[in-house]
Amino acid sequence: MINPEIWKLHSEACEGGETFYLDPDSGFHVFTEVGLNERVKCCGSGCRHCPFAHENVPESKRARNINQASWLTPSGDFAKPVDALFWSGGKDSFLTLLALQRDAAKDHQFVLVTTFDAAERQVAHQELGIADIIRQAQYLKLPLLGIPLHPGRDYADAVEPALRLIQNPARFVFGDLHSEHIRSWREEAFAAIAKELGATLKFPLWHADYEFLMQDLEKSGVVCEVSAITSAAEGQVKLGDIFNRELFESLSGSIDRFGENGEFHTLAKVWDVSG
Repeated sequence: MINPEIWKLHSEACEGGETFYLDPDSGFHVFTEVGLNERVKCCGSGCRHCPFAHENVPESKRARNINQASWLTPSGDFAKPVDALFWSGGKDSFLTLLALQRDAAKDHQFVLVTTFDAAERQVAHQELGIADIIRQAQYLKLPLLGIPLHPGRDYADAVEPALRLIQNPARFVFGDLHSEHIRSWREEAFAAIAKELGATLKFPLWHADYEFLMQDLEKSGVVCEVSAITSAAEGQVKLGDIFNRELFESLSGSIDRFGENGEFHTLAKVWDVSG
C-alpha cells in the first residue's frame, strides 16, 4: 500500500517545481507530475503520478498496473454527446444502464466510470475485482474509465482529472434509488466539475418503484449474484445467492429489499442470461 503521506509530499514538490521527491518508505526518488511532463509522453511503466492517463501501458496490463485514471477498454472517438455512468458492477448500475438505453437521447453514447481501491484492485463494498468490471464492459461493448483510489488522496483529486478524459460529456449518471445523503453528497462533489465541463447530473432511478425495477431486471434475463453481505443481511441473504424475485420477496424486517442500506451487494453477470 502506498503511504498516504506521499500525496502531500507530491503536492509540495510540484508547487516548488521539483521533478522528484523521496518516498518515505523506500527512500527511492519518485518522479512528480512536473518531472513526468518533461518526458512529453507516457513511458508505459505505470508511474505513480503519470499525467498521460497511462496511454502507453498495454491495455492488458492496465487493470493491475495503473496508479492514475486510464481507459481500461477502448475509449472510442466521442463523436456524440456522452452519458458517463458511474458503475459499481451490481444490479443498480445495470438497471440504470437499461433506463439510459430506454430513455436517453438517440444521439448519446455511453461510457462506464469505475473507482476502485488501488491496492486491493477491488470496487469498494461490492467485493468485485476490477477484472470483473472489465469483463462486463467488454461484454457490453462500452468504454470503461478506471480510477484507482489511494489512501490519503482526496476523492475529488482522483476523480475530477479523470472526468476530463471524457470528451463531449453531456451527463454524469448515478444509480442511486433513495438515499438522500448519498445523492446530496454526489451533487455537492460533482457540481463544480459538471459545470466546468458543461455537463449535468442525472439520477434515472431516483425513487423508482421496486416492483418496476424487479420487472425490468426479469425482462433483461441478466443473472445478478450476491457478491457481498453485511451482518444486517445474515440469515436472509448468503454469498452466491441469485437476486431474483424469490429472494426479493423473501426479505423482511429491517432489510431493504434492494439492499439500499448496504445490507448486500451484487454482481450483474451480463454475460449470463437466464430463460
